[in-house]
Amino acid sequence: MSIINLGLIQTHATEEKADNLARHIALIRQAAARGAQIVCLQELFLTPYFCKREDTALFDLAEAIPGDTTEVLGELAKELGVVIIASLFEKRAPGLYHNTAAIIDADGTYLGKYRKMHIPEDPGFNEKFYFTPGDLGYKVWDTKFGRIGVLICWDQWYPEAARLAAMSGAQILFYPTAIGWLASEKEELGKAQHCAWETVQRGHAVANGCYVATVNRVGTEEESEFWGQSFVANPYGELVAKGSVGAEEVLIAPCDLKAVEDFRRIWPFFRDRRIDSYQPITQRWND
Repeated sequence: MSIINLGLIQTHATEEKADNLARHIALIRQAAARGAQIVCLQELFLTPYFCKREDTALFDLAEAIPGDTTEVLGELAKELGVVIIASLFEKRAPGLYHNTAAIIDADGTYLGKYRKMHIPEDPGFNEKFYFTPGDLGYKVWDTKFGRIGVLICWDQWYPEAARLAAMSGAQILFYPTAIGWLASEKEELGKAQHCAWETVQRGHAVANGCYVATVNRVGTEEESEFWGQSFVANPYGELVAKGSVGAEEVLIAPCDLKAVEDFRRIWPFFRDRRIDSYQPITQRWND
């Protein structure tokens, strides 16, 4: 099929994992009822964004992947006939944790996982304390409804990540996300910060001739106001759909996968890449 529907679930989080799971199950059902075929959840959807402080007790929030949550979502995916992308806090071993997305196909099959590669460390985003950088590379999966790549939040600032996923054939890049304004910065920098975030991802869509789908959370958690505005951009960088700043929403966006092939034929960026000249990109800095 050429045209498929994406479902982006933009919502808040409570302190109870069971409540967050139950609400997301209901929202996934709502997305499927509205025609969604690939449903993506926000970053760390089972919990509040807990990386605002360093607390070893919070490692108890982590779970095995695959595990109990992926089993529940697998049954739901099979029942509804939808692909589900679920961002979770992964316990790999005692003292070893990842920020990980699980990919479940429309027949309930667990296809695999992506571990977040780029880990930020900023005020209010103390992720290096919790997450080991990913070691699985930039993977793509052939789902029932298309070939997809999954990256996570801070990865969205790195064109190399988007490029490598696209080079493996991804037609759609998904970015589960948790990003917002700090109260102390919003008045002065808030508009510019959001502009940068949306613009760089729309640029990934253009540079790679693919769709980009970004799912952000909403709500205020302590000093962080998550800015929502989940969106889907087409290969021209145009917005196909965009959510509001603060409302819980199930965003449905049609994607024409034929447009990916058509775009890449008339904008042959992959053909014209000068791969013989890019070796310095593997260095930290060109001194």
